[in-house]
Amino acid sequence: MTEKITVYEPDRFIRLGFFAVWREMVLNLVMSKELIWRLFLRDFSAKYRQSILGIIWAIINPILTVSIFIFLNRAGILNIGETSAPYPIFALLGISIYGIFSTGLSVSSNSIIGAGSMVVKINFPKISLVIASMGQAIVDFLIRAILVIILLIIYRFIPSWTFIFFPFVLLPLIILTLGLGLILSLLAGVLRDIIHLVSFLTTLLLFMVPALYPAPRSGIFADLNRWNPLSHLITACRDIIISSGLTDPFGFLWASVISILIFLISWRIFFLSETRIAERV
Repeated sequence: MTEKITVYEPDRFIRLGFFAVWREMVLNLVMSKELIWRLFLRDFSAKYRQSILGIIWAIINPILTVSIFIFLNRAGILNIGETSAPYPIFALLGISIYGIFSTGLSVSSNSIIGAGSMVVKINFPKISLVIASMGQAIVDFLIRAILVIILLIIYRFIPSWTFIFFPFVLLPLIILTLGLGLILSLLAGVLRDIIHLVSFLTTLLLFMVPALYPAPRSGIFADLNRWNPLSHLITACRDIIISSGLTDPFGFLWASVISILIFLISWRIFFLSETRIAERV
């Protein structure tokens, strides 16, 4: 009787062909939906179980940042200019939307490294860790959305009816964050400093995108925002709530296309590199 031997081939997916690999990727993701949900619940429980500090920091951090900008604006140090809604609403909404990107990058870049021995000892789709970690960014945003609703009531500001399309406008931002998060999670496995670098860069980037101020129309920051897809996505998400639709639909369209391309390329690279992840953790 001939003994059956299974040979592990880490590069098997590379030899499948272009379309066959995409089919494997989609099936792999669909089969992981239950695992993604379980991992999200695990992360949520670890962050908020028997502690209210996680919720408090999700609220205090944007409030402090917005308060500082309000002070600097009123003191004449900054000239924020006219906004399409009372500035506290405008700024808190902007920083809450930006928080999905910054928090999402931070947790996703650390998702594989943070899993530790689980990655080494258990064979499962590692993309589940990255996608599940994005749930933390969504939860933080929902907590901050409560503050935005409170401000809307205090200022008696009625949002535009177009806010019902907000989830669809927010989707490209989530896709962009996931795409970058996939690549960063791989890089973090090789270079641990990536995690600290992401935290620094997202803090710096906050002041370079129109989250706390309207998009400038001239100068170097106007040029930076014009070619930065993140700027268009943040502006679109805010416009759909406090303005009568998108102020720059073309900018939102090309930023959405770029986000999808980044995600697809990153997903492909991540999938083909997945068999080697355990070697780096």
